[in-house]
Parts: sequence; C-alpha cells; structure tokens
Amino acid sequence: MVVGNARFGCAFTPLFTARGLVLQKPVVCEMSMRAAEKLASCDPIWSALRVQAEELAVSEPELSSFAHATILRHEHLEDALSYHLARKLGSDELSPMQLREIFAEAFAGDRTMGEVVRADLEAVYQRDPACHCYAQAFLFFKGFHALECYRVAHFLWDSGRRLMALFFQNRISDLFAVDIHPAARLGRGIMIDHATGVVIGETAVVGDDVSMLHGVTLGGTGKQNEDRHPKIGRGVLLSVGAKVLGNIQIGEYSRVGAGSVVLKPVPPYTTVAGVPARVIGKAGSPRPSQDMNHDFPEEGTQ
Repeated sequence: MVVGNARFGCAFTPLFTARGLVLQKPVVCEMSMRAAEKLASCDPIWSALRVQAEELAVSEPELSSFAHATILRHEHLEDALSYHLARKLGSDELSPMQLREIFAEAFAGDRTMGEVVRADLEAVYQRDPACHCYAQAFLFFKGFHALECYRVAHFLWDSGRRLMALFFQNRISDLFAVDIHPAARLGRGIMIDHATGVVIGETAVVGDDVSMLHGVTLGGTGKQNEDRHPKIGRGVLLSVGAKVLGNIQIGEYSRVGAGSVVLKPVPPYTTVAGVPARVIGKAGSPRPSQDMNHDFPEEGTQ
C-alpha cells in the first residue's frame, strides 16, 4: 500500500485541500523519517492514518486537539480505536476509562482482532466513494464505529460476559442506530454503509467481504430458540433496506436488491429482487460487494 495514494489527499507536497489551501510537509528529523518508513512498511494502514491525522490538524486547526488525542498520541491503531470508541460509548453507567480497559482486554484476548479492524477499515476506504482517506472512516463513519464496537461485544459474549455484551449492544443501538446481537458471527472486511437501521439477529452469520447498506435486516422467523437467522455468504451485496428472514443461505457473491424481502435461499452469483424476492439474473460482476454496483440486469440476462 502506497501512503502517497492520491485518494488520501494527505501525503503530497504541496497538498491542495478542499478550501484551496496549500500546505507544505513539515520538516522532520532523519530519525523520525526512519521510524515513519519502518511503520509504513509493517503497518501501512496505521501509518497512512497518522499522516492523514497530522494534515487534518494543520488544515483544520479547530480539530487539531481532536486529531492528536484520538490518533497521534497513540502508538498503535488498536490503542487509538479503543480511546475513540470508549469516549463515544461512555455513559453514567460505565466511564470511558472503564470501557477502554474492556477494549484493551478484547484486543489482548483475540490477537486477530487488530487484523480484522484493518480489513474493515480498508473495506470502507476501497468501496465507499464518499470515503477519501482512512481518517474519514476512522473518525466519522458510524457504520465502522458500530461494527468495531460489536466486535468487542462478540468477544465478551464468547468469553461468558453476556450481560456486559448486551450492555454494549444497547449502547451501540442508542448511539449509532445499529442493532447487532453480540452472538451473531460476522467475518472480516465488512462494510456497513450509512448504517442507520441495520439489524442483525442472534444466530445470523455474515461471511467475509460483505457489504450492506442502511436499513438491512437479517431477521429470524418464529419464536424458537434454535438457529433461526440468515447465513450470508462471502462477497454478498445487500442493498438499501433489504430484508432477509429465516435460517436461509444467501449464496456467495450474490446481490439482494433494495427493498427486497428474501424468504428463500439464494443461489451463488445471482441477483434477487422484489417482494418476495426472486432471481432476476446474474450477480453482474465477479465481486459485487466490492464493485457496489446496484444496477440490475434485465430479467434472465447476464
């Protein structure tokens, strides 16, 4: 990954901002340059995020303290994310400091979580045309925030701390209008765009590299305590307001159209739409969740 990618809007001299300002890169000592190069090679996303935070602090002086407190004062991405999300989740019941300790416990207890967070952040940057650098998603996108808070709640659930996991679920719902049961299983590289109104039930499973938009529901049917929620395959695109109900399989690399109600299994590499949903064609591309193409084929065509 090249830190100087033009979409970062952060790593060039001169830098042209949205306000038309031209910012020169600050002069740093050779030791700092070597440290930055080492960081960029071993953790390119965190390195890029720090560069973007530095330039945010220069281009928006009013947000300088925010950029420093949230990103620049931390040594690792995991520390910065724990600080940022704990401040959001903090309440009269649990302080941000107490929540930071829980985040730290989760990252220490699940050594893969840091990799998963980076995959989620990369997914937002690559798939959302409104996201022009990692810092935007990290600081401001509530779909990313809700997803990473869920990951801590899921760790707590699996660790037997189910009441604390439900506390997290409730705070996520209150703050972000996203309701993900902590027992649900979500893969890596997930993007939840806009996120408002997303509901994912207790026994739902979401594979890697799935993209979903606001208003998506992965709901159950009936009152039984058994496996009752959908299983979403790898690379699926769930469009705005899609409802998938019951313990059914949505095949890998398929698409579910906006406002659709899916009640039956969906074959891989297909597009379904309607109420109730039915197959209307192929998926439109080999990787619909990454292409984010919501144009549907004519019925029965490729």
